[in-house]
Amino acid sequence: MTPDAPAAETEWFQTPTLRGRHVFLEGLDESHAADMCAGADDETVRLLARGGPSEATPEAWADYIGRLNALPNRINFAVCLRESGVCVGRISYSEIRWADRWAEIGTMLLPAAQGTAVNPEAKLLLMARAFEVLGAGRVQFKVDSRNARSIRAMQKLGAVQEGTLRQYQVVPDGFARDSVVFSVLRGEWPAVKAGLENRVATLI
Repeated sequence: MTPDAPAAETEWFQTPTLRGRHVFLEGLDESHAADMCAGADDETVRLLARGGPSEATPEAWADYIGRLNALPNRINFAVCLRESGVCVGRISYSEIRWADRWAEIGTMLLPAAQGTAVNPEAKLLLMARAFEVLGAGRVQFKVDSRNARSIRAMQKLGAVQEGTLRQYQVVPDGFARDSVVFSVLRGEWPAVKAGLENRVATLI
């Protein structure tokens, strides 16, 4: 049941372990760096809004994770496979606005996890926490307009495309990217949830 009032602000910034059929989410820290380094390729980090690690080493990935965790109004979860415990990406409340009852979700998955049940289940777990535990009224996503795969994923999710923020963010290589904004509102969550649950049940 979705709470009528938002949870306490401190609860929005906690990172409990969230368990699904295929994955579990836990607080992202430097212990996940080696798995992420081993599974990443150049495409993994090419369009990240905050940039990626400075080089393809576990040490650089650990530094990158530390920088993500230091950002304000943000908490990061490692996405780990239930069977092996291997970290295959991260999913974040990349912006938390407790007073306005919304959060933004951002995801980075390693190539081996793309196109599997990992993405819909990770989103299902984090969106369910936002709407059903924290009392969010809105969850939003911002996608680089160049990232056709992520835009298709948002459309498959059932999120509403609200518009494009033109030259919204200058990424580390100096490019001023356009960000496409999608959202799901509290009243839309049951239908989106059902779609995600169906995908999790039918994908491997």
